[in-house]
Amino acid sequence: MVNRVVLILTIFIAQLAQAELVIEVTQGRQSAIPVSVVPFEWTGATELPVDISAVVNNDLASSGYFRTLEQSSMLSKPSRTEDIAYADWRLMKQDFIVVGHITAEDGGYAIEFHVVDVHQQIELVHHRVRGEGTQLRDLAHYISDFIFKRLTGIPGVFSTKMVYVTTNKERSRFNLNFADADGAREQLIFRSKEPILSPAWSPDGKRVAYVSFENGRSEIFFQELATGNREKVVSFDGSNSAPSFSPDGTQLAFVHSKMGNPDIYIMDLATRKVQRHTKHYGIDTEPQWMTDGRHILFTSSRAGGPQIYKLDTKDDSVERVTFEGRYNARARMTADGRKMVFVHGQGDSFHIASQDMASGRVRLLTRDTNLDESPSVAPNGSMVIYAATENDRSILAAVSVDGEVKFRLPSRFGDVREPAWSPILN
Repeated sequence: MVNRVVLILTIFIAQLAQAELVIEVTQGRQSAIPVSVVPFEWTGATELPVDISAVVNNDLASSGYFRTLEQSSMLSKPSRTEDIAYADWRLMKQDFIVVGHITAEDGGYAIEFHVVDVHQQIELVHHRVRGEGTQLRDLAHYISDFIFKRLTGIPGVFSTKMVYVTTNKERSRFNLNFADADGAREQLIFRSKEPILSPAWSPDGKRVAYVSFENGRSEIFFQELATGNREKVVSFDGSNSAPSFSPDGTQLAFVHSKMGNPDIYIMDLATRKVQRHTKHYGIDTEPQWMTDGRHILFTSSRAGGPQIYKLDTKDDSVERVTFEGRYNARARMTADGRKMVFVHGQGDSFHIASQDMASGRVRLLTRDTNLDESPSVAPNGSMVIYAATENDRSILAAVSVDGEVKFRLPSRFGDVREPAWSPILN
């Protein structure tokens, strides 16, 4: 299990960049749970390369579900449960406390941590995990996920990854980047002088698909993250765009246009056979598989303006899904299939909205920015990351599916857009 938990995806062509994203929480839940992550004890002769407790603290705080206590405000800093002075933490109005200690073991590190209910004075979690020295940040994210699920019942996504595109102001250089979900450890996947669009993860998290214009026209490539190997997959005459892997990873939906008419196509990835599934004179684009592996959501102009439709890939029947507003596009589903997240236009403003698939009820999730685009849903269905415009530059921002939690992930350099959240990595 430890090997599974602390697996690090390496990129053959990767190099550290200087544009790491930094999480800035702008709105948390009013019902956020008070929790204190006490600095984990380490008695080694040299300083650890990663501050484990600081990463855990930042993970929990950035989720919006928790309100963490600053170390400077802690009245005591125990590392074991028997040393906890519960009166101190009740005085600080804390509900839970996380304590732990780190030891060197077989050339690596072992971390033992506990989560304690302050009011009941009972231990909720006692867990031990081990990893190599290069895996400390992965271990920290694993601990955060473990605590998050134990206290909320929701799987954590701190160990997941993101891909996104950055570009300079002159738009003369485009980078496809890969980073932890908190923006740390940013690495370069691919660089081009031409645009890079629509990155999409394979269900196993081992490769990404994206659109590149490096050869003077739009083509779809696959790239393995572990090796950096690239493969040109779709390069038909005309436009090729918007790749989307089926939930089982055996098929790729994409958009291809002949004579200027974009339609939805599906490629069987084993045989590379391609089948056209929409044949309308309108624009059909932005396919996204639904969780059942049979239906695809897509954006179409067939009603006169962008609206979202559902395609049955078995009989090619099409059903309209959105009816509220003049502009609805770029649909993405939550993992449980209950909600659809999309871009919703109101006048000259474009926001991120969600729609309950059973009732059809639409809820606006963002209001602070006016040009929101490219939503991607976290694999646990709790958060949506998207591109937003702020002060004439593009940044990444995130909002919870219920709209209560918000944070920003601006880049220190250039614009950042086209985010895609990875699946939970096994």
